Amino acid sequence: QVQLVESGGMLVQPGGSLRLSCAVSGRTFTNYDMGWFRQAPGKEREFVAAIRWSGGGSTYYADSVKGRFTISRDNAKNTVYLQMNSLKPEDTAVYYCATRPSKLLLSTPEYDYWGQGTQVTVSS
Repeated sequence: QVQLVESGGMLVQPGGSLRLSCAVSGRTFTNYDMGWFRQAPGKEREFVAAIRWSGGGSTYYADSVKGRFTISRDNAKNTVYLQMNSLKPEDTAVYYCATRPSKLLLSTPEYDYWGQGTQVTVSS
């Protein structure tokens, strides 16, 4: 059974930084992608960033976070991170991580397994 547990969400001031973590367990497929999504109140869930676990770790970002957010992985810890810099109030959302076997383009926002989410609030 695949389990994903996000952590690191909190209240942060505009312009601040935050790092989210997502620990994965129970995964049986060896080639996989990890993605971060977010959902703000009253809005649909949107794609944020993705990384291919194998090989060179290709990454893909939504235009809204490109240059501010960085996705990375720690193979030994089975953990994916989302480093968020220059945070804006519009980044406020519940952030979810997800995983899937590597069968689709990184830009395709379709994932099979999801975590419960962690709240990020950007406010002064």
